[in-house]
Amino acid sequence: MTPVADSTPPIQLRRDKLADLPATVRTPAYQRSDLTPGIVHIGLGNFHRAHQAWYIHQLLQQGQARDWAIIGAGVRSYDAKMREKLQAQDCLTTLIELDPKGVSAEVIGPLIDYLPIEEDNAALIRAMADPSIRIVSLTVTEGGYFLSASTGGLDTDHDDIRYDAANPSHPRTVFGAMVAALGIRRTYGLSPFTALSCDNLQGNGTILRNCIVGLARLSDPDLADWIDRNGAFPNSMVDCIVPATTDQVIAQCQAFGVDDHAPVSHENFRQWVIEDDFCAGRPSLEHVGVTLTKDVHAYEALKLRILNGGHQLLANVGEILNVPTISACMQDPDIAAFFRKVQIEEILPQVDAVPGTTPQEYLGLVERRFENTAIHDTTRRVAFDGSARHPGFVLPSVRDAIASGSSINGLALTEAFWCRMCAGIREDGSEIAPNDPVWEDLRKTALAAKADPGLWLEQDLYCGEFGHGAQFIAAFSGWLNEIWKSGSRAVLAQYVSHGRLV
Repeated sequence: MTPVADSTPPIQLRRDKLADLPATVRTPAYQRSDLTPGIVHIGLGNFHRAHQAWYIHQLLQQGQARDWAIIGAGVRSYDAKMREKLQAQDCLTTLIELDPKGVSAEVIGPLIDYLPIEEDNAALIRAMADPSIRIVSLTVTEGGYFLSASTGGLDTDHDDIRYDAANPSHPRTVFGAMVAALGIRRTYGLSPFTALSCDNLQGNGTILRNCIVGLARLSDPDLADWIDRNGAFPNSMVDCIVPATTDQVIAQCQAFGVDDHAPVSHENFRQWVIEDDFCAGRPSLEHVGVTLTKDVHAYEALKLRILNGGHQLLANVGEILNVPTISACMQDPDIAAFFRKVQIEEILPQVDAVPGTTPQEYLGLVERRFENTAIHDTTRRVAFDGSARHPGFVLPSVRDAIASGSSINGLALTEAFWCRMCAGIREDGSEIAPNDPVWEDLRKTALAAKADPGLWLEQDLYCGEFGHGAQFIAAFSGWLNEIWKSGSRAVLAQYVSHGRLV
């Protein structure tokens, strides 16, 4: 499909205008007025609309899942702006697919409402307590799970968790709202809903179970036992590259003849693997390409380490060198050679094959996806929230490489590039704007680490036990000193040529 060629003004995206949209734009074949909700999704960002919502849309297009429409929700004040935009267009979304062979557009409509954003989450709690809701899914980012650095479980000392434990009927957090809704369902003799995490965390369902049950136990141990015994928290793996919406994306949408104030662009690839463990039924997702399995772990490891970890290999040094996008990083010979060497020598040996693909084949797929120049995926977006992404995506490979006696030089260099990026100044002298929830703390430590690299590694929350291991300390410190001394390009060349500091 191609955008409309004439100068006709774009048509405002609304339910009553769908029939007026250009024929080049695919639209829902179902009557949205016939849909009833079965899912509440919390964290209605671009990824959800390009991924999970798209799968439900595909079922609806087949005449299935009419009782599995989605109600959107958020728990943060900034969600109100997205709600306003989507409510103004009847919760419809235009998806712009960025295929290297040609851009196409479709309008999807599985989202039928977006709950108001309230400090006590009352509307959200009521919606999740409704017996029609059988799945509550989440995309609240890797850093949104209140995880304790020391235990890996719920951080019960966090102010918001303490508040929710003391005020369970009007909680602040998404997890407190879920506990409150589950409590209402138990009171009225209803079954719990399935809680489905769609965030990039290995064992995300297990983590979500620990958060919900752990929070409930702080205020109502009997409720915690009921949830743990009767609820379901399937692990899942999600995959689709979805850049942030820019003026360019809005202009692309308008070129197709659609006036959408919140369109979403995405690559021409999606994958969703879910542990088939639901306590209140589920849509027939296997009919639209979702993999339902008893074991998600191998899929998670493959994707999180090669793709998500690979993103960190590219984005941090890309920011330092002012390379604007992931595809541009892949076109940069120094960065691309570094990416491939670390992957082949230090990451791939630590992951297993999954049905249908080997780690080597998966790396080839990832490289082709990252090279897609139609996707304007910025290094800034990919580098965002490194304080959550490095512990989740890079350090597991470090752990396994050390355990197997493999090289960790490239992974240590990756962490050194992250530290150097957090200093906040590129090598051309331009400023890197704050890009992490704890940016100021990271920046101060990164600047101090210029003189004493060990200070960075003392951040146990982000560096884990490796910050105290002699092998990793030596490799990291050597690389960081050399980056400050000789510059990133010289260090990239040294690693690619020798695999170590010389």
